[in-house]
Amino acid sequence: MRQVITFPKLWLAFVVVLFVSMCVPPEMDPEEKDRAEQARLDSLRELRCPRLMSSAAEYYRNQDWEATVQIYREIDELGCDEFDPVLAPPEEIYLYYAIAHEYLSHFENSEEVLLKGLQKLPGSIDLRKRLAYSYKKQGKFDHYIVELEKIMDRAPDDLQNMIELSKVYGENNRYEDQIDVLRLLLEKDPNNEIYQGEMKIALEQVGEDPLDYIRELFERNPENTAYGLDFSDRLLSADRPEEAVDVLKKVIRFDRNSKIAYRKLAQAYSEIDDLENASRVYEDLLKLDPRDLHIIVQTSKLYIELQNFRKALLWADKAIQVSKSSGQGFGQKGNVYYKAFQSCRSTDITNDDRIVASLAYKYFQLAEENNYTHYSGSAAWLKENETLFSRANWFMIDPDKQSKGYLLPETACYNWVEERLKKDPTW
Repeated sequence: MRQVITFPKLWLAFVVVLFVSMCVPPEMDPEEKDRAEQARLDSLRELRCPRLMSSAAEYYRNQDWEATVQIYREIDELGCDEFDPVLAPPEEIYLYYAIAHEYLSHFENSEEVLLKGLQKLPGSIDLRKRLAYSYKKQGKFDHYIVELEKIMDRAPDDLQNMIELSKVYGENNRYEDQIDVLRLLLEKDPNNEIYQGEMKIALEQVGEDPLDYIRELFERNPENTAYGLDFSDRLLSADRPEEAVDVLKKVIRFDRNSKIAYRKLAQAYSEIDDLENASRVYEDLLKLDPRDLHIIVQTSKLYIELQNFRKALLWADKAIQVSKSSGQGFGQKGNVYYKAFQSCRSTDITNDDRIVASLAYKYFQLAEENNYTHYSGSAAWLKENETLFSRANWFMIDPDKQSKGYLLPETACYNWVEERLKKDPTW
Protein backbone atom coordinates (compact mmCIF):
# COMPACT_ATOMS: atom_id res chain seq x y z
CA MET A 1 0.00 0.00 0.00
CA ARG A 2 1.44 3.40 -0.96
CA GLN A 3 2.45 5.57 2.06
CA VAL A 4 1.30 9.18 1.99
CA ILE A 5 3.54 11.83 3.62
CA THR A 6 1.40 14.27 5.45
CA PHE A 7 2.14 17.91 6.05
CA PRO A 8 2.84 17.54 9.76
CA LYS A 9 5.59 15.03 8.96
CA LEU A 10 7.19 17.33 6.41
CA TRP A 11 7.17 20.12 8.88
CA LEU A 12 8.83 17.98 11.50
CA ALA A 13 11.65 16.96 9.08
CA PHE A 14 12.28 20.56 8.18
CA VAL A 15 12.59 21.53 11.83
CA VAL A 16 15.10 18.70 12.52
CA VAL A 17 17.33 19.63 9.54
CA LEU A 18 17.27 23.27 10.54
CA PHE A 19 18.25 22.42 14.11
CA VAL A 20 21.16 20.21 13.05
CA SER A 21 22.53 22.77 10.64
CA MET A 22 22.46 25.41 13.34
CA CYS A 23 24.52 23.20 15.70
CA VAL A 24 27.46 22.67 13.22
CA PRO A 25 29.95 25.59 13.38
CA PRO A 26 30.73 27.31 10.11
CA GLU A 27 33.98 26.21 8.33
CA MET A 28 37.05 28.50 9.10
CA ASP A 29 38.80 30.34 6.30
CA PRO A 30 42.51 29.35 5.56
CA GLU A 31 44.04 32.41 7.20
CA GLU A 32 42.10 31.88 10.38
CA LYS A 33 43.13 28.24 10.29
CA ASP A 34 46.83 29.20 9.99
CA ARG A 35 46.53 31.62 12.89
CA ALA A 36 45.04 28.93 15.03
CA GLU A 37 47.80 26.46 14.15
CA GLN A 38 50.47 29.07 14.82
CA ALA A 39 48.93 29.84 18.19
CA ARG A 40 48.96 26.16 19.06
CA LEU A 41 52.63 25.83 17.93
CA ASP A 42 53.70 28.97 19.79
CA SER A 43 52.04 27.66 22.92
CA LEU A 44 53.95 24.40 22.56
CA ARG A 45 57.23 26.26 21.83
CA GLU A 46 56.75 28.53 24.82
CA LEU A 47 56.44 25.47 26.99
CA ARG A 48 59.06 23.21 25.39
CA CYS A 49 61.85 25.45 24.00
CA PRO A 50 63.26 26.72 27.32
CA ARG A 51 63.35 23.19 28.67
CA LEU A 52 64.96 21.79 25.54
CA MET A 53 67.62 24.53 25.40
CA SER A 54 68.47 23.96 29.05
CA SER A 55 68.71 20.20 28.51
CA ALA A 56 70.86 20.69 25.39
CA ALA A 57 73.33 22.84 27.32
CA GLU A 58 73.49 20.30 30.14
CA TYR A 59 74.06 17.33 27.83
CA TYR A 60 76.70 19.25 25.88
CA ARG A 61 78.58 20.16 29.06
CA ASN A 62 78.50 16.53 30.15
CA GLN A 63 79.66 15.41 26.69
CA ASP A 64 76.68 13.12 26.26
CA TRP A 65 76.75 13.45 22.50
CA GLU A 66 73.93 11.03 21.68
CA ALA A 67 71.54 12.90 23.96
CA THR A 68 72.83 16.25 22.70
CA VAL A 69 72.07 15.25 19.12
CA GLN A 70 68.56 14.08 20.08
CA ILE A 71 67.72 17.27 21.96
CA TYR A 72 69.01 19.56 19.21
CA ARG A 73 67.03 17.55 16.66
CA GLU A 74 63.86 18.30 18.65
CA ILE A 75 64.86 21.96 18.94
CA ASP A 76 65.40 22.14 15.20
CA GLU A 77 62.15 20.36 14.35
CA LEU A 78 60.21 22.55 16.77
CA GLY A 79 61.80 25.69 15.29
CA CYS A 80 62.78 27.22 18.62
CA ASP A 81 65.19 29.60 16.89
CA GLU A 82 62.32 31.03 14.86
CA PHE A 83 60.12 31.41 17.94
CA ASP A 84 62.69 33.14 20.17
CA PRO A 85 66.16 33.73 18.62
CA VAL A 86 67.37 35.24 21.89
CA LEU A 87 66.49 32.17 23.91
CA ALA A 88 67.52 29.85 21.06
CA PRO A 89 70.23 31.58 18.94
CA PRO A 90 70.20 29.85 15.54
CA GLU A 91 73.99 29.97 15.05
CA GLU A 92 74.55 28.36 18.44
CA ILE A 93 71.96 25.64 17.77
CA TYR A 94 73.39 24.55 14.41
CA LEU A 95 76.98 24.89 15.55
CA TYR A 96 76.63 22.73 18.66
CA TYR A 97 74.29 20.34 16.89
CA ALA A 98 76.97 19.80 14.22
CA ILE A 99 79.79 19.51 16.76
CA ALA A 100 77.89 16.81 18.65
CA HIS A 101 77.63 14.85 15.39
CA GLU A 102 81.38 15.32 14.87
CA TYR A 103 82.17 13.79 18.25
CA LEU A 104 80.14 10.79 17.15
CA SER A 105 82.08 10.76 13.85
CA HIS A 106 78.81 11.43 12.01
CA PHE A 107 80.37 13.87 9.59
CA GLU A 108 77.71 13.42 6.93
CA ASN A 109 75.04 14.36 9.49
CA SER A 110 77.18 17.29 10.58
CA GLU A 111 77.37 18.44 6.97
CA GLU A 112 73.56 18.20 6.63
CA VAL A 113 72.98 20.23 9.80
CA LEU A 114 75.46 22.92 8.78
CA LEU A 115 74.04 23.28 5.28
CA LYS A 116 70.61 23.81 6.83
CA GLY A 117 72.06 26.35 9.23
CA LEU A 118 73.79 28.22 6.40
CA GLN A 119 70.50 28.47 4.52
CA LYS A 120 69.27 30.55 7.44
CA LEU A 121 72.60 32.26 8.21
CA PRO A 122 74.62 32.43 4.97
CA GLY A 123 77.01 34.96 6.49
CA SER A 124 78.03 32.83 9.48
CA ILE A 125 81.79 32.28 9.38
CA ASP A 126 81.72 29.84 12.30
CA LEU A 127 79.19 27.58 10.58
CA ARG A 128 81.14 27.72 7.35
CA LYS A 129 84.38 26.79 9.15
CA ARG A 130 82.65 23.78 10.69
CA LEU A 131 81.33 22.80 7.27
CA ALA A 132 84.84 23.04 5.82
CA TYR A 133 86.09 20.82 8.65
CA SER A 134 83.31 18.31 7.94
CA TYR A 135 84.28 18.17 4.27
CA LYS A 136 87.92 17.69 5.21
CA LYS A 137 87.12 14.77 7.53
CA GLN A 138 85.05 13.15 4.78
CA GLY A 139 87.84 13.56 2.25
CA LYS A 140 85.77 15.93 0.13
CA PHE A 141 88.76 18.13 -0.61
CA ASP A 142 87.25 20.01 -3.53
CA HIS A 143 84.34 21.06 -1.31
CA TYR A 144 86.80 21.80 1.49
CA ILE A 145 88.78 24.18 -0.70
CA VAL A 146 85.59 25.90 -1.93
CA GLU A 147 84.51 26.58 1.65
CA LEU A 148 87.94 27.94 2.58
CA GLU A 149 87.71 30.25 -0.44
CA LYS A 150 84.24 31.43 0.63
CA ILE A 151 85.57 32.13 4.11
CA MET A 152 88.44 34.15 2.66
CA ASP A 153 85.97 36.19 0.59
CA ARG A 154 83.77 36.89 3.61
CA ALA A 155 86.57 37.25 6.20
CA PRO A 156 89.65 38.59 4.38
CA ASP A 157 91.43 39.28 7.68
CA ASP A 158 91.20 35.69 8.90
CA LEU A 159 94.91 34.79 8.68
CA GLN A 160 94.50 31.23 9.92
CA ASN A 161 92.05 30.47 7.14
CA MET A 162 94.37 32.01 4.53
CA ILE A 163 97.33 30.03 5.87
CA GLU A 164 95.31 26.81 5.65
CA LEU A 165 94.11 27.66 2.14
CA SER A 166 97.69 28.34 1.01
CA LYS A 167 98.79 25.01 2.50
CA VAL A 168 95.96 23.08 0.81
CA TYR A 169 96.66 24.75 -2.54
CA GLY A 170 100.30 23.68 -2.25
CA GLU A 171 99.39 20.10 -1.29
CA ASN A 172 97.12 19.89 -4.32
CA ASN A 173 99.70 21.37 -6.72
CA ARG A 174 97.62 24.52 -7.25
CA TYR A 175 100.70 26.71 -7.02
CA GLU A 176 99.37 29.70 -8.94
CA ASP A 177 96.43 29.94 -6.54
CA GLN A 178 98.84 29.48 -3.65
CA ILE A 179 100.97 32.37 -4.92
CA ASP A 180 97.89 34.64 -4.95
CA VAL A 181 97.13 33.79 -1.31
CA LEU A 182 100.77 34.15 -0.27
CA ARG A 183 100.90 37.62 -1.82
CA LEU A 184 97.93 38.62 0.35
CA LEU A 185 99.58 37.12 3.43
CA LEU A 186 102.82 38.97 2.69
CA GLU A 187 100.92 42.23 2.32
CA LYS A 188 99.73 41.74 5.90
CA ASP A 189 103.06 40.44 7.24
CA PRO A 190 105.86 41.30 4.78
CA ASN A 191 108.66 40.06 7.05
CA ASN A 192 107.22 36.62 7.71
CA GLU A 193 109.98 34.21 6.73
CA ILE A 194 107.61 31.23 6.50
CA TYR A 195 105.45 32.97 3.89
CA GLN A 196 108.54 34.09 2.02
CA GLY A 197 110.00 30.59 1.95
CA GLU A 198 106.73 29.13 0.68
CA MET A 199 106.52 31.84 -1.96
CA LYS A 200 109.98 30.91 -3.29
CA ILE A 201 109.01 27.25 -3.52
CA ALA A 202 105.70 28.03 -5.22
CA LEU A 203 107.40 30.30 -7.77
CA GLU A 204 109.88 27.56 -8.58
CA GLN A 205 107.04 25.06 -8.99
CA VAL A 206 105.36 27.19 -11.65
CA GLY A 207 108.65 27.64 -13.48
CA GLU A 208 109.30 31.20 -12.40
CA ASP A 209 112.74 32.31 -11.30
CA PRO A 210 112.38 33.36 -7.64
CA LEU A 211 115.47 35.55 -7.90
CA ASP A 212 113.46 38.65 -8.75
CA TYR A 213 111.21 38.08 -5.77
CA ILE A 214 114.20 37.46 -3.47
CA ARG A 215 115.93 40.57 -4.83
CA GLU A 216 112.79 42.56 -4.07
CA LEU A 217 112.74 41.23 -0.50
CA PHE A 218 116.36 42.21 0.05
CA GLU A 219 116.06 45.64 -1.52
CA ARG A 220 112.97 46.36 0.55
CA ASN A 221 114.67 45.16 3.76
CA PRO A 222 118.45 45.63 3.30
CA GLU A 223 119.00 45.54 7.05
CA ASN A 224 117.67 41.97 7.14
CA THR A 225 120.88 40.08 6.50
CA ALA A 226 119.02 36.76 6.15
CA TYR A 227 117.49 38.05 2.90
CA GLY A 228 120.89 39.15 1.63
CA LEU A 229 122.50 35.82 2.46
CA ASP A 230 119.68 33.93 0.77
CA PHE A 231 119.90 36.19 -2.27
CA SER A 232 123.66 35.71 -2.50
CA ASP A 233 123.23 31.91 -2.25
CA ARG A 234 120.80 31.99 -5.15
CA LEU A 235 123.15 34.15 -7.19
CA LEU A 236 126.08 31.81 -6.54
CA SER A 237 123.93 28.82 -7.49
CA ALA A 238 122.95 30.64 -10.69
CA ASP A 239 126.65 31.18 -11.53
CA ARG A 240 126.41 34.93 -10.95
CA PRO A 241 129.22 35.45 -8.41
CA GLU A 242 129.90 39.08 -9.42
CA GLU A 243 126.39 40.06 -8.31
CA ALA A 244 126.80 37.96 -5.17
CA VAL A 245 129.89 40.01 -4.28
CA ASP A 246 127.89 43.25 -4.42
CA VAL A 247 125.08 41.80 -2.31
CA LEU A 248 127.44 40.40 0.32
CA LYS A 249 129.30 43.69 0.62
CA LYS A 250 125.96 45.32 1.47
CA VAL A 251 125.21 42.59 4.01
CA ILE A 252 128.56 43.18 5.72
CA ARG A 253 127.94 46.93 5.83
CA PHE A 254 124.84 46.22 7.92
CA ASP A 255 126.40 43.42 9.95
CA ARG A 256 130.17 43.51 10.27
CA ASN A 257 130.10 40.50 12.57
CA SER A 258 128.43 38.11 10.12
CA LYS A 259 130.92 35.28 9.70
CA ILE A 260 128.66 33.62 7.15
CA ALA A 261 128.67 36.75 5.00
CA TYR A 262 132.48 36.90 5.06
CA ARG A 263 132.75 33.23 4.13
CA LYS A 264 130.34 33.60 1.24
CA LEU A 265 132.09 36.76 0.06
CA ALA A 266 135.42 34.94 0.01
CA GLN A 267 133.75 32.13 -1.94
CA ALA A 268 132.28 34.60 -4.43
CA TYR A 269 135.67 36.24 -4.96
CA SER A 270 137.26 32.82 -5.46
CA GLU A 271 134.69 31.94 -8.10
CA ILE A 272 135.64 34.99 -10.14
CA ASP A 273 139.34 34.20 -9.57
CA ASP A 274 139.85 37.32 -7.48
CA LEU A 275 142.01 35.45 -5.01
CA GLU A 276 143.66 38.57 -3.62
CA ASN A 277 140.34 39.89 -2.37
CA ALA A 278 139.28 36.42 -1.26
CA SER A 279 142.37 36.16 0.94
CA ARG A 280 141.78 39.65 2.35
CA VAL A 281 138.21 38.71 3.24
CA TYR A 282 139.46 35.62 5.07
CA GLU A 283 141.93 37.75 6.99
CA ASP A 284 139.10 40.12 7.96
CA LEU A 285 137.06 37.13 9.06
CA LEU A 286 139.91 35.92 11.24
CA LYS A 287 139.82 39.22 13.09
CA LEU A 288 136.37 38.17 14.27
CA ASP A 289 137.50 34.69 15.26
CA PRO A 290 141.30 34.30 15.31
CA ARG A 291 141.07 30.62 16.26
CA ASP A 292 138.83 29.45 13.42
CA LEU A 293 141.02 26.60 12.15
CA HIS A 294 138.97 26.04 9.00
CA ILE A 295 139.34 29.66 7.88
CA ILE A 296 143.03 29.73 8.76
CA VAL A 297 143.62 26.68 6.56
CA GLN A 298 141.45 28.14 3.77
CA THR A 299 143.50 31.35 3.89
CA SER A 300 146.69 29.35 3.57
CA LYS A 301 145.25 27.47 0.58
CA LEU A 302 144.28 30.70 -1.13
CA TYR A 303 147.82 32.02 -0.83
CA ILE A 304 149.06 28.76 -2.34
CA GLU A 305 146.84 29.41 -5.36
CA LEU A 306 148.30 32.90 -5.55
CA GLN A 307 151.77 31.32 -5.52
CA ASN A 308 152.49 33.36 -2.41
CA PHE A 309 154.06 30.47 -0.54
CA ARG A 310 155.59 32.69 2.11
CA LYS A 311 152.17 33.89 3.30
CA ALA A 312 150.70 30.42 2.84
CA LEU A 313 153.36 29.08 5.18
CA LEU A 314 152.67 31.78 7.77
CA TRP A 315 149.00 30.82 7.89
CA ALA A 316 149.88 27.11 8.04
CA ASP A 317 152.10 27.83 11.06
CA LYS A 318 149.18 29.67 12.65
CA ALA A 319 146.97 26.62 12.06
CA ILE A 320 149.52 24.52 13.97
CA GLN A 321 149.51 27.00 16.84
CA VAL A 322 145.71 27.00 17.01
CA SER A 323 145.30 23.22 17.04
CA LYS A 324 148.33 20.99 17.30
CA SER A 325 146.30 17.99 18.38
CA SER A 326 144.16 17.85 15.22
CA GLY A 327 147.07 17.32 12.81
CA GLN A 328 145.34 19.51 10.20
CA GLY A 329 147.82 22.34 10.67
CA PHE A 330 150.76 19.96 10.12
CA GLY A 331 149.04 18.62 7.04
CA GLN A 332 148.55 22.13 5.64
CA LYS A 333 152.17 23.08 6.25
CA GLY A 334 153.25 19.95 4.43
CA ASN A 335 150.83 20.91 1.64
CA VAL A 336 152.47 24.35 1.28
CA TYR A 337 155.88 22.72 0.78
CA TYR A 338 154.38 20.07 -1.50
CA LYS A 339 152.64 22.61 -3.76
CA ALA A 340 155.78 24.72 -3.86
CA PHE A 341 157.83 21.67 -4.84
CA GLN A 342 155.36 20.85 -7.63
CA SER A 343 155.43 24.46 -8.82
CA CYS A 344 159.20 25.04 -8.70
CA ARG A 345 160.80 21.66 -9.40
CA SER A 346 163.01 21.09 -12.39
CA THR A 347 162.61 18.29 -14.92
CA ASP A 348 165.57 16.61 -13.29
CA ILE A 349 164.94 16.94 -9.57
CA THR A 350 167.58 19.10 -7.90
CA ASN A 351 168.87 19.03 -4.36
CA ASP A 352 166.78 22.14 -3.60
CA ASP A 353 163.69 20.29 -4.87
CA ARG A 354 164.58 17.35 -2.64
CA ILE A 355 165.01 19.61 0.40
CA VAL A 356 161.51 21.05 -0.02
CA ALA A 357 160.01 17.65 -0.84
CA SER A 358 161.56 16.25 2.33
CA LEU A 359 160.11 19.11 4.41
CA ALA A 360 156.68 18.37 2.93
CA TYR A 361 157.06 14.68 3.75
CA LYS A 362 158.13 15.53 7.33
CA TYR A 363 154.89 17.46 8.01
CA PHE A 364 152.72 14.91 6.26
CA GLN A 365 154.17 12.33 8.65
CA LEU A 366 153.49 14.58 11.66
CA ALA A 367 149.90 15.01 10.46
CA GLU A 368 149.43 11.23 10.26
CA GLU A 369 150.88 10.81 13.74
CA ASN A 370 148.10 13.14 14.88
CA ASN A 371 145.43 11.12 13.06
CA TYR A 372 145.10 13.44 10.05
CA THR A 373 145.52 11.34 6.91
CA HIS A 374 144.18 13.69 4.25
CA TYR A 375 147.60 14.01 2.61
CA SER A 376 148.75 10.41 2.97
CA GLY A 377 148.49 9.98 -0.82
CA SER A 378 150.81 12.93 -1.45
CA ALA A 379 153.29 11.59 1.10
CA ALA A 380 153.27 8.20 -0.62
CA TRP A 381 153.83 9.86 -4.01
CA LEU A 382 156.91 11.70 -2.75
CA LYS A 383 158.40 8.52 -1.39
CA GLU A 384 157.55 6.28 -4.34
CA ASN A 385 158.94 8.76 -6.87
CA GLU A 386 162.26 9.08 -5.03
CA THR A 387 161.97 12.82 -4.54
CA LEU A 388 163.21 12.83 -0.94
CA PHE A 389 166.69 13.83 0.15
CA SER A 390 168.55 10.59 0.82
CA ARG A 391 171.86 9.44 2.33
CA ALA A 392 173.30 9.13 -1.18
CA ASN A 393 172.32 12.72 -1.97
CA TRP A 394 173.93 13.92 1.25
CA PHE A 395 177.29 12.43 0.37
CA MET A 396 177.19 14.09 -3.03
CA ILE A 397 177.03 17.66 -1.68
CA ASP A 398 179.89 20.01 -0.94
CA PRO A 399 181.83 19.10 2.26
CA ASP A 400 181.46 22.70 3.54
CA LYS A 401 177.68 22.33 3.45
CA GLN A 402 177.92 18.93 5.07
CA SER A 403 179.83 20.44 7.97
CA LYS A 404 176.84 22.66 8.85
CA GLY A 405 174.68 19.62 9.50
CA TYR A 406 171.68 21.10 7.72
CA LEU A 407 170.56 22.29 4.29
CA LEU A 408 168.60 25.26 2.94
CA PRO A 409 167.43 25.64 -0.66
CA GLU A 410 169.20 28.35 -2.63
CA THR A 411 167.01 28.54 -5.75
CA ALA A 412 165.09 31.83 -6.15
CA CYS A 413 161.78 29.98 -6.34
CA TYR A 414 162.42 28.72 -2.79
CA ASN A 415 163.79 31.94 -1.32
CA TRP A 416 160.95 32.06 1.21
CA VAL A 417 161.98 28.73 2.80
CA GLU A 418 163.75 29.41 6.08
CA GLU A 419 163.30 26.03 7.72
CA ARG A 420 166.43 23.91 7.73
CA LEU A 421 166.46 20.31 6.59
CA LYS A 422 168.66 18.73 9.26
CA LYS A 423 170.99 15.85 8.49
CA ASP A 424 169.36 12.52 9.23
CA PRO A 425 171.32 10.73 12.03
CA THR A 426 171.47 7.62 9.84
CA TRP A 427 173.37 9.41 7.05
